[in-house]
Amino acid sequence: MNKDKCVKIINDLGADGLILCDEANMHYICSFSPSEGMIFILNDGTAYHIVDSRYTETAKNNAKLTGLNVIEISKGFIDELKTLIDKHNVKSLIFEDKTISYSRYIQLNEKLSGVDFVKLGDGLMRIRNRKDAEEIVYMKKANAIAEKAFLELLNHIEPGKSEKELAAYFDYLMAKNGSDGVSFDTILLTGTHTSMPHGVPGEKKIKSGDFVLFDFGATYKGYHSDMTRTVAVKSASVEMKEAYELVRKAQKAGITALKDGAKCADVYKAAYDVLEEKQMGKYFRHSLGHGVGLEIHEGFNASPNSKDTYETGNVTSIEPGIYIPDKFGIRIEDVLYLSPHGRENLSNITKNLIIL
Repeated sequence: MNKDKCVKIINDLGADGLILCDEANMHYICSFSPSEGMIFILNDGTAYHIVDSRYTETAKNNAKLTGLNVIEISKGFIDELKTLIDKHNVKSLIFEDKTISYSRYIQLNEKLSGVDFVKLGDGLMRIRNRKDAEEIVYMKKANAIAEKAFLELLNHIEPGKSEKELAAYFDYLMAKNGSDGVSFDTILLTGTHTSMPHGVPGEKKIKSGDFVLFDFGATYKGYHSDMTRTVAVKSASVEMKEAYELVRKAQKAGITALKDGAKCADVYKAAYDVLEEKQMGKYFRHSLGHGVGLEIHEGFNASPNSKDTYETGNVTSIEPGIYIPDKFGIRIEDVLYLSPHGRENLSNITKNLIIL
């Protein structure tokens, strides 16, 4: 159980307990995503889920599997936490120093005077960054939902349709196919807009000869998918085809470099070097990839400045791109899993250039 992983953190840091307020961290323990609440875990494995009345029933249903003791607040979350801390004589408490708000930290210090606060650091992030088999099942399900919607959407991509109307329809298709919600605001761009890596869909309409870039993801049981594909409408120029093939070659190099023990910066460099061979490195304007899981960005980044090293259990995107202002942009993105048996690509849609 994930609760036991937290108990190990508590004992490794020599503390009495740990509190979690971050939504994704709470989900990791309670198996759903409350927008507010606290999880309080003691060094002996006793664990509480402190909720308000909005989440009591859901928390109790999930607690049948997680073993958490659900407490509905009668005053405030910190007041309820103080009662438990006094009950269990807690003197040292681990907190999420990376994600807690300053105001929440001040409140904890004021109401829990006499308690020593210990920084969690990246300990839980690194545990969450190593996915287990059940998590991969959920991520594959999220990916299958997104891919099915994408293939349906391609039937509706044609000149005259706007980015905004197609992005909205895409979100509908993912929901229809079983997504609990989008992983992030869907990016659907056409023509010169594709040169903006994270552009926002607008009123721009598709024209023949345009690229259309789709960056999208579905969620299932809290877990995210992430994929980018770039297609051409009706036709593609020689320049567009050559640029697309270069990005595809760069992605292949990045994927090949990804393995247990590989430095994140080296994986980035493998893809970048392919682009730079054609003097296109200057048009690659973001990291090569990011961890994916309960959050769309979590864990390690494949960036030139990263000091991290990939390890078995990691799930990461590999997404090189080139973005030429006022002309076009291309990005190809898959999500990869470093399984105990080797690298596994969770993405299944072809990366050959699709011309609709």
